Amino acid sequence: MKAITIGEEASLNWSDVADPELNQGEVLIDVAASAVNRADLMQRRGLYPPPAGASPIMGLECAGTVIQVSDGVEHFKEGDLVCALLAGGGYAQKVAVDQGSVLPVPSGLSLLQAASLPEVYATAWLNSFIEAGLQPGEKVILHAGASGVGTAAIQLCKAFGSPTFVTAGNDEKLAFCADLGATDGFNRHNGSFLQAAKKFSGAGGTDVILDPVGGAYLQDNLEVLGLYGRLVLIGLMGGSSREINLGQLMVKRLRVIGSTLRARSLSEKSAIMGDLQEKVWPKIATGEIKPVIDKVYPMRNAAEAQDWVATDQTIGKVVLANN
Repeated sequence: MKAITIGEEASLNWSDVADPELNQGEVLIDVAASAVNRADLMQRRGLYPPPAGASPIMGLECAGTVIQVSDGVEHFKEGDLVCALLAGGGYAQKVAVDQGSVLPVPSGLSLLQAASLPEVYATAWLNSFIEAGLQPGEKVILHAGASGVGTAAIQLCKAFGSPTFVTAGNDEKLAFCADLGATDGFNRHNGSFLQAAKKFSGAGGTDVILDPVGGAYLQDNLEVLGLYGRLVLIGLMGGSSREINLGQLMVKRLRVIGSTLRARSLSEKSAIMGDLQEKVWPKIATGEIKPVIDKVYPMRNAAEAQDWVATDQTIGKVVLANN
């Protein structure tokens, strides 16, 4: 089969590679589309190696057609249209994945649209509703609100009854987030978001913050959180080290939660995907929640697609199509 491989000086090449081997409990998917995540850009630079046993090929999600099932597969058959959460291997014509990480394509969606769903919705659901235990009516701050995870989280929070405040890089992105359901927001190029976020939060403070930035936002995040507030760190784009006032954590009984998705066990991923199928996929089928796709590139043009993601101009997901 063909797949994107990483060559000299981090070049990306459309190369011949061996077909994936199918293990017990796995399905083989003919990949119609994958999508670009920032983890792919890090892996390309050698900064985010795949977990042990995972495919060395980039790509954390895909959509396509099941072309083979192994022993132990109960929920899928050849010909099923599916999307999948991957630990690697999406930038290819075929991928093998455990059945617990696979879901049917939501009713009414194309394979291109479905390819934009697994990674961001699994990330947003895991960190908002499982790690942070978000409850209806609680107030949420979403940094990088126009990102793939951000646009997913805005829609999830709205659908399940939580108002959101977003930060984003320009007013166009803020307007888009508002159209998706964000209550308020702040252009990060205008200084600290703290005062605007405090106005949104009110005297009680914010309940949950989902943050891919890390160090640069840490102190302001802790300042705006209210009693029993939860900060979930899902990235370190703004640095990994900062001094904090531990007394602030104690007095407000705050929780700072570090979280990643890729290296979690198959059982954990299966539970997350089960939640999505039960609680989120029906809302996608009715149009209450919609995929947000910025651009579509041919798979062989993955380097161009990653370069576009690196500009920080995207809104939602960049998809790679096998055609």
